[in-house]
This record gives sequence, structure tokens and C-alpha cells, in this order.
Amino acid sequence: MTQIVAHRGASATHPENTLAAFEAARHQGASGVELDVRRTANEVLVVHHDAHLADGRLILELEPETTPEWLPTLGEVLDVCAGMWVNVEIKNPPEDPDYDAENAISLAVAGLLTAHILGESGLDETMSDADKFAERVVVSSFNVSSVLRIKEINPAIPTGLLVWGQIDPPSLIARAVDNDFDAIHPHDILVDAAFVARARDAGLAINVWTVDDPARIVELATLGVDGIITNAPDRACAALKKAGLA
Repeated sequence: MTQIVAHRGASATHPENTLAAFEAARHQGASGVELDVRRTANEVLVVHHDAHLADGRLILELEPETTPEWLPTLGEVLDVCAGMWVNVEIKNPPEDPDYDAENAISLAVAGLLTAHILGESGLDETMSDADKFAERVVVSSFNVSSVLRIKEINPAIPTGLLVWGQIDPPSLIARAVDNDFDAIHPHDILVDAAFVARARDAGLAINVWTVDDPARIVELATLGVDGIITNAPDRACAALKKAGLA
């Protein structure tokens, strides 16, 4: 069954990437959330899309005393989203001012996820570590090297290739397979029946972003994608229920 994943939380109704947005995503029926991760000056992982705050301050330069209270840490979001599936997107593009060529951010993400998820109560203790991670998380990024670093550190953590644009779909799927990723996360414009068939044949999960149109959400679920990332999980869940797909 296709799961509804709240893009930066329930961002259509709440400020994105905030604890309130993630709490609302659960109440609106989402089974998962998508979020963005960056680092502060003291290497704390915080959830924010852009490299700068709205007031212009660079997140990488934030110290504990200057970090806004509303800016959540990744650990806080994982706590709020306990029992939900979480797509952690590492924000590390080379053109950003906080670019981390050594991918130290990946080391921090892998360490936090390992400690947090394997330490959670409620997971079946007979499950393998890989299955526990698969129940709870996938790590993606536009920066392939950041995701590859995750795989080097802990191969049990599921990884996804995040792609954008109208690049040849077979080459995108081949890249995901060649790098031993578990999933491909295509932009909506790339996804049709042929794309889904190719990805399925390659053994990849498919999580599509970012889709708010109810008719398209139903179409994607009918095609059999694994996840639909949306700003409006309440409307997405209602659309699937009306179509008998939830």
C-alpha cells in the first residue's frame, strides 16, 4: 500500500520543518515525514531546508546560545515522529555556503540514527538491525557522496537516490542500482508506468515528490509507488480513502 509522507511535516497548514508541522502530520493521517538536515557550529543536527535562517544568519555559524528555540534538532523530530517512517534528506550541495566536502554531516546522521532507532522501545527485538532501520528511516540527498558515506558507515541504514529534472529515467535507475541504493526518489514529472516498471525490475522502492494534486496522488498510488511526499497529508489521505486505496 502506498504511504503518505508529509513534506517537511504538514507544511500546507504549519510552518515547515517545525515540531508543530511534524506533530500535525501524524494527526492528518501521514504514515511518514520528510525532513531536511543541516549542522550548527557545534555539530548539532538541526532540521531546516535552507543554509540560512530567514534573518540571514548561517545555520553552520549558530552557537547554542544563538540557536532559535523553534529550530528543532533531528533527535527531537525523531522523538515526535516515533513509530512513523522518516525520510532524512541531507542538505549538502556543493554550491551552499555550509558545503561539507568530507561528509562529516553523514557521519553525524548515521551515528544519531543508529543510536536512536536501535535504542527505541516498541520495535520487535527479533528483527535484524536492517529490518529495524527499514521500518523507520531512509536517508537521501541530491549529493550522492553524502549518501554513499552513510552506506560506508552503516550499510544497514536504507538509502535513496534523490533526483530532479527530465534526465533519462533508465540512467537514473542505473545510477541507483550501481551505487547499491535501496530506493529512488524522483520528482513527480519523471514518474509514469514505464518508470515504475523499470524501478521495480531493479528492486528499488519508489518515493515520489512533491505531489499535492488529489487526482495525481490517486494515479501514483494506482501505479504502485511506495510513497508520495506531499505538503498536504490530510488531503492526500482523503483522496486515497475516497478512491478505495487506503
